[in-house]
Amino acid sequence: MISVISNTWALLLGVMLLMVGNGLQSTLLGVRGEIEGFSTLEISVVMSAYFVGFMGASRMVPDMIRRVGHVRVFAAFGSFISAVLILYPTFADPIVWSIGRVIIGFCFCGVYITSESWLNNSVTNETRGQALSLYMIVQMVGIVASQWLLTVADPAGFVLFVIISVLVSISFAPILLSISPTPAFEHTQPMSLKKLIQTSPLGCAGMFLLGGVFAAQFGMSAVFGAQIGFSLTQISTFVSAFYVGALLLQYPIGWLSDRMDRRQLIAASALIGAVSSVAGFVAGENFVVLLIAAFMIGGMANPLYSLLIAHTNDFLEYEDMAASSGGLLFINGLGAITGPIVIGWMMDTFGAFAFFLIIALLMSLLAVYALYRMTQRPSMDLEDLSSYTPVGPSSSMVAVELAQEYAYDTALEEENNEQAP
Repeated sequence: MISVISNTWALLLGVMLLMVGNGLQSTLLGVRGEIEGFSTLEISVVMSAYFVGFMGASRMVPDMIRRVGHVRVFAAFGSFISAVLILYPTFADPIVWSIGRVIIGFCFCGVYITSESWLNNSVTNETRGQALSLYMIVQMVGIVASQWLLTVADPAGFVLFVIISVLVSISFAPILLSISPTPAFEHTQPMSLKKLIQTSPLGCAGMFLLGGVFAAQFGMSAVFGAQIGFSLTQISTFVSAFYVGALLLQYPIGWLSDRMDRRQLIAASALIGAVSSVAGFVAGENFVVLLIAAFMIGGMANPLYSLLIAHTNDFLEYEDMAASSGGLLFINGLGAITGPIVIGWMMDTFGAFAFFLIIALLMSLLAVYALYRMTQRPSMDLEDLSSYTPVGPSSSMVAVELAQEYAYDTALEEENNEQAP
């Protein structure tokens, strides 16, 4: 672990600063949109636009990197991110913000693809799992830390937007100053969606439903807090609770996933998330109960992301694992795009606490479908399960491919050990 940190600390520091900026801008836009008088539906469209850009970049950025190189793409996207962040408070209009969010989503995805490629180039097969774990921890710590910056200045002013812009600009320095040779960019051709769905119906359905849950916690949780009258400190604490839960419960659930039928764990985790959402709905404005609900929702939803990837790998040939990542992320992105819009419409129509109802519905559907799939396919032997590797939902396809490659390498190593005399 120490060797991994010594080789990648600058990259991980840069990524953490990026996540601080990205996490704060989503929360800040939710609060600022309420101040500007945007309707909940308008804010939800703004939040959804980020995932449109993110999905577009996952298709286009690999070709851009091959044409002009990592460094130019990295620097160009950083400049666009800083510029858009300054423009948000200058043009407080939902259409302008939506366009800005498409650009921001596109650029952040491009930055993640570039930095994750460098991460892959900095580790060996033996240290890849540790590097991915550190990468996920750094992402979560960055998002949690970002929420506390919400209280350092008035969200109705310019200062917080300037802080985010500065953080994003600074984040590139440790990365660009420490990277040695630029890695050759290799991107696995994605598996067809038809084949992916046939291989793992639960993995695909779960990724779509989780996309809506992630979009809710990443984009609409601050809007919910603002609508029910939370203070800035309460909003930052509430949003942080989702990610603290994700950070603390990822590894216990990962440990369990290698020791039981993963469909049972998927159903149980989704059911706990649904029950927690119902508790949040009936809690009213009881802040402590809402914090516990947010902690449990995040603690179940984020590990489910990695769990569904591992479950899908269970039914793939080793050489197809990396190819499945593009399709899984595309399906998850579709859910993330539609999720905020549905939630925004529901909150406009039925009130702020519809936020929890939608999450409860999505989690319940996942739990029920996981139980149904258990009747359609026999359980796998535990020794045939692929390795569980934690991956954050904010990661790009490169990190997911790295996780798939790690699962592939681990499976081959175990198979060779079994065959050895």
